[in-house]
Amino acid sequence: MTKLENYITGKWITGDGDGQVLFNAVTGAPLSAASTKGLDFKQVLDYGRTVGNPALRKMTFHQRGNMLKALALHLRTKLDGFYALSYQTGATKADSWVDIEGGIGNLFANASLRRRFPDDVICIDGESHNLGKNNTFMGTHILTPKEGVAIHINAFNFPVWGMLEKIAVNLLAGVPAVVKPATVTSYLTEAVVKEIIASGILPEGALQLLCGSAGDLLDHVTSQDVVTFTGSASTGLMLKKTKAILENNVPFNMEADSLNCIVLGEGVTPADQEWDIFIKEIRREMTLKAGQRCTGVRRIFVPENKIEEVWKAIATSLSQTVIGNPLHPSVRMGSLAGQSQRNEVREQVNKLLASSKIVYGSLDRVEVTDADAKQGAFMSPLLLLNVQPHTSSEPHNIEAFGPVSTIMPYKDRADAIALSKLGKGSLVSTIVTANTREARDYVVGAAPYHGRILILNNECAKESTGHGSPLPLLVHGGPGRAGGGEEMGGLRGVKHYLQRTALQGSPTMITAITGVYQPHAKGISTGIHPFKKYFDELQIGEQLITEKRVITSEDIDRFADLTGDHFYAHIKSTDFTGTMFEQQVAHGYFIMSIAAGLFVDGYEKNPVLLNYGIDELRFTKPVYPGAEVHIRFTCKEKLPNDKRVIEKPEDFKRGDDIDKGIVKWLVEFFDASNEITGVATILTMVAKKP
Repeated sequence: MTKLENYITGKWITGDGDGQVLFNAVTGAPLSAASTKGLDFKQVLDYGRTVGNPALRKMTFHQRGNMLKALALHLRTKLDGFYALSYQTGATKADSWVDIEGGIGNLFANASLRRRFPDDVICIDGESHNLGKNNTFMGTHILTPKEGVAIHINAFNFPVWGMLEKIAVNLLAGVPAVVKPATVTSYLTEAVVKEIIASGILPEGALQLLCGSAGDLLDHVTSQDVVTFTGSASTGLMLKKTKAILENNVPFNMEADSLNCIVLGEGVTPADQEWDIFIKEIRREMTLKAGQRCTGVRRIFVPENKIEEVWKAIATSLSQTVIGNPLHPSVRMGSLAGQSQRNEVREQVNKLLASSKIVYGSLDRVEVTDADAKQGAFMSPLLLLNVQPHTSSEPHNIEAFGPVSTIMPYKDRADAIALSKLGKGSLVSTIVTANTREARDYVVGAAPYHGRILILNNECAKESTGHGSPLPLLVHGGPGRAGGGEEMGGLRGVKHYLQRTALQGSPTMITAITGVYQPHAKGISTGIHPFKKYFDELQIGEQLITEKRVITSEDIDRFADLTGDHFYAHIKSTDFTGTMFEQQVAHGYFIMSIAAGLFVDGYEKNPVLLNYGIDELRFTKPVYPGAEVHIRFTCKEKLPNDKRVIEKPEDFKRGDDIDKGIVKWLVEFFDASNEITGVATILTMVAKKP
């Protein structure tokens, strides 16, 4: 029997001994064995810290983002091989798509986040603050990659997505990973990692893989490492108590058991589209991945006067689900990941039956297509009914991690909220309603107990990704029982692997360190108008002080007539008694327009391609007729803009062949007393030097 390989310290090696045998979940046939016995786990972490970490830290956020994009594009060319293995886990084509292409989608999503970071190895986090009266002392926060390793201990249900959604974030942050997938489906994770390593896209040491036991891996963590865990609450709590984790205050992000719930709105009837949406959503949640999803619906709350009608409708829908060999075209639900998983689900169901009864399905029998129900890890969907949800603890405490849900009645809106909380914290809750008041009440009341809430109705149903689908740009995690952690979440997820450090010093020094111009820092004068320079030639802090211009009442009148903005403050005949102004005041947007006229250079074509927009604009002091204004115009920040890849000639657009970047400019408006009257950050698209 073949043995899975571990990728550690730059090479593929097998562990000692026979290892744990892994089985085809559909046929029960042995596939391979996995072992990490004999591996030096301390060496694995040391290698990540000393080889992978420095290599990633040298790369900028943009370089790392483009690395993720290249990796995603590469993995998309290997889909057929991944799908072939995924079927052996019991997953259907739809199940596998979520796992495989959903995981690759995480790479793309995080790759796009590079545009939210500077093309640098560090970045500023949040606002900067002036800390001195004379503008010579300031503070800000910076983010830098931790110098450790991200250790990911993952669950069996998503062997691809579970890895890719996590490593996408730590790699963008500049931190290497050690991945320890659940052993039972680790053969699929191994296949993906082999393609990743073979591609040569990641620097050496950026990714290591352990197929088998984690051994004493966590005994060697340091304060610079990060540990994530997806699995049972009991296992997660045990790992979280590891001595080295506690002593070194190692960040530990846990996604654990979750008794997620779905609520049918009070007013929804069989005549409403929301009724069918509700039934369809439950069927999908119970059968996708055979219910083996941490976000799966475990608790169903329905108005008490509709309980029988709803469970019968769900039962009818479930009866239409064909179960069996995932390769058969008619099959919509495959097997569980293995016999051990099926046995565990049955045990949990028996516990639930202490206060509930089965109204659809069988614990002992299941009809399958093109498969052997006994040899494969097949199981019937089970719908349980519990009519005493407040006095029965089992539905709110016991998770059967398979195609199992319990339907329960609620009395009113407040009762539905109260029942949702009995799960003691979940990853997700859904309410199906078109009533905006009901939706708001539920969100306000239930949100502290759930990591995500989906409000599902006919308006969004066609585009909705569903109750059970976490998205890369939104947080995935939940309070209490769900583990208390957060994954993904766009920028939030990346920052989990970055150290936030308060930085204090002079504006000039902070500018030099961060690569972002800070107000009151020393400017750079080159004698050449900055608009005459290419993106590559511009320096942060490069500054232009414009000529002065007197603002007249006639200017203000003409701008009002041209734009149609005849707000009373801009009309000289206004009685200004009781207003904030002494007399006619110039439009803020007029002053902004004047500013552009002062800092824009001439009529000749130059490297500036276009005005890209305004990030922020503030008017801090009124400008009255007779005021003399001038502008200080400073290069604040430079952001590369990737050249668009043209696959088909018909997709070519004007500007696609121009290498360019985005330049942010700090625009400061001054009056004759040299007081600031307004501040803006404008963006221009600037060509790179040919």
